[in-house]
Parts: sequence; structure tokens; C-alpha cells
Amino acid sequence: MDSKNKFWKGALVGALLTALAGLVIVGMSLGIFLIGRAAMDGKGQTAESIHADNQERNLNMDRINAKIQTIQSVIDKYYLFDEDKTKVEDGIYKGMLYGLGDPYTVYYTAEEYQKLMEDTSGEYCGIGVMVSQNVKTGLITVTKVFGGTPGAEAGMLPGDVLYKVGDKEVSGMDVELVIKDHIKGEEGTPVTLTVLRKDTRKYIDMTMERRQITVPTVEYEMLADHVGYIAVSQFDTVTPDQFKGAIDDLEKQGMKKMIVDLRNNPGGLVDSVVSMLDYILPDNLSIKGDPNLVRTKKNKTLLVYMADKNGNGEQYYTSDRHEVDLPMAILVNGQSASASEVFSGALKAYGKAKLVGTKTFGKGIVQTSFPLDKGTAIKLTIAHYYTPSGFDLHGKGLEPDVKVELDESLESKIKIEHDEDNQLKEAIKTLQH
Repeated sequence: MDSKNKFWKGALVGALLTALAGLVIVGMSLGIFLIGRAAMDGKGQTAESIHADNQERNLNMDRINAKIQTIQSVIDKYYLFDEDKTKVEDGIYKGMLYGLGDPYTVYYTAEEYQKLMEDTSGEYCGIGVMVSQNVKTGLITVTKVFGGTPGAEAGMLPGDVLYKVGDKEVSGMDVELVIKDHIKGEEGTPVTLTVLRKDTRKYIDMTMERRQITVPTVEYEMLADHVGYIAVSQFDTVTPDQFKGAIDDLEKQGMKKMIVDLRNNPGGLVDSVVSMLDYILPDNLSIKGDPNLVRTKKNKTLLVYMADKNGNGEQYYTSDRHEVDLPMAILVNGQSASASEVFSGALKAYGKAKLVGTKTFGKGIVQTSFPLDKGTAIKLTIAHYYTPSGFDLHGKGLEPDVKVELDESLESKIKIEHDEDNQLKEAIKTLQH
């Protein structure tokens, strides 16, 4: 009972904080939030100053090794229980990266890393729920439940706070490992989740059977007055072809205006979002501004660029010579993150779309995995990214052109009908001006 009381206090704190991290689909693969990029520092440093800075920043490994040996000798002499040396060693490495103070930078044991290395194929064996983790409290909250999935059938709702998977308390655990190690599993096997329903302050146990889930990354339809509506749930390997097919079909139906719904879209693969932007934007756009911030390439439209700690990084440009020249609005909210912000930021920068909804998540950094010995690895934040206008959105997010909160009565609904969706109505109204 004490454990639950402490958890509830944490949930109350978490409800007051808006900084969310690691948005992922339950049971899906690692790639969906591995994009983000780059703050550039236009000021250079001399080789001498860099060397001096490194000397000051470097850890004193002799002192550290000596202290570890001292601690180990105390353990050997006095520790009551048996020591699992593998776990102790892994704990040292985990603690080293934890000390960086970056929630996105972590050490993976061999077992953990093996479970994380799966393709983002758009299919998985799980429960069909999207979650987010609060970077400050560690609480994991359901942001979306896909209809017709085990999670929906068990009664899970957006806003539920994940407390346990089986007998394992998961608050504060790395959200990727919660998904891969505890929620995913063999098809047909049961999994029990305990959630805290915030509006009733009650804990609810839900048992469901894992099954193969095909994630609907793109759904679309034609609304009244030839407004094409395309909802993108994530930027996966299959998403660009689905997105382009949706546009082509809607254009054949006579689409005159377009709405792209990126609400609760946690991001995804950089190549996917670049391909989708390339399909929409013409090849000859440029932005007037500080030449030290905005990178240009003749007769090519800049889509996104990155920069590491030394100001170096990739730039992505248009290349397919295709364009969608229609009035456009993009629906966003606080769970629109990473690749969603790249997509929205590029179209906003070129004046090609209005953003409608609430401020986006603000994840503008990229993590890359570095394999180590014996199957272990680290995931390290290595760069920021910029929108074409030179805006570094990390920790800030994109402000909507038209701000409108979703009606509170709709926040916990699995499916929001178009005729009750006040944010969608506002996006349609925006396109009429």
C-alpha cells in the first residue's frame, strides 16, 4: 500500500509537468524516436583552447580506478551476500552515463541491447497502445489506444498511467526496456498491466493477450468541401509510400485543401520524414536569413539539417521534383515530437502550412547507438537538428499559428469523431481564410 501511495504522489507531480520524453509505441521498435538534431555554434575554437578544455573535462581515471579498487576490497571483506560481478560491472557503466544528466543517454547490457535491435517494420506482437514518459518523474502515460487491439478491448484509455507490468513496478524504468522486455512477448501469451486512472485515482488491473499488430501509420479520407484529411501516427519505413499514395488518391478525388494530422505522433525515421517533405515541397525554395545559420544548395530546397558539438552534420534537400501546391494545415499537440516537428517545422518555415493545435513536444536531438564488447552498447545523444529557418526547437517546441486546446471531454476517448473534434474544425476554418 505504501508503494501505491508513493506512486500516486509521483503521478500528481507528473500531472503538473509537461516535459515528456521517449514517445514510443508499445511493442514497437527503437527507431521511432531516434531522430532529432542540432545546435550550431558559429564561433570556432583554437586547437590549443580545445586541448585545454579537454584536459579540464577529462575524468581522472587513475583516481577513479583506485577508488573502485578500494570499494571492491571493502565488498570482498565485509559484504554479507554473494556478489554478481556482471551486474556490478554493468551498474558501473550505467552509473557513468546516468551522471551525464541526459535521460536519452543510456548503457545497455547485452540482453537489453539484443531486445532493442529490431526493425521498425510497422508490425509487432504487443497490445496496440502508444505511451510517453515524463523526463522528470519517469511516469509512463498512455497517449493513444488503437481501436480493435488488445489494449482497447481490455479497457485501457488515453491518460492512464502505467504502474506495473505483471508484478514489476515500471515507473522510472527506461521506457524502451519496459516495452521490449515486459510488454512485448510471444503471440497468444497473456500480460497484465496495472494502470492508475487519474480521474478516479483508482488502480485497475487489465489482463490482455498479446497478438500481432499492424500499426496503421497513415489513414485518410475526403472531408466536405474537397478537404483532404491525412492522419499519420508515426514515421516508419512503410509510411512514405502510404502517405504519397494517400495524397495521390485524394488528388484524384478532387482535393483542393489538405490537413495533415500529427497529433500524438512521436516521430520516427529521418529518411521517412525527408521523403514525405520532398514529395510536398518544390525544389527551388530558399529562406532569407543569416547565411551562417541557413545552409543552401543551388536549386534545392533544404528540409532539415543537423550539427554535432563541432558544428558538423548532414543536410537533407529535395530531389524528386514533385510538389503538392495546396493550402495546408497541420494538426499538432504536446505529443507531436521529433520527426513530427521536422515535418511541421519545414512546412512552417517556408510558409506552406499553418500549424493548428498546441505547442509541440520539443525534441530536437538525435541519439545513436555505439556497440561495445560482449554484446553491450551505449545510446548517446550526439547532435541537434535545425528547421530550414535555423530554429533549434529542442526544449522549446513549435508554437502553433492557431492555438486551440482539445476539448477536455475528448482527451480520454480512444476515437474522436470528426464532427466533435474542435481542433480539426479549427484547422478547416483556417483553410477557409
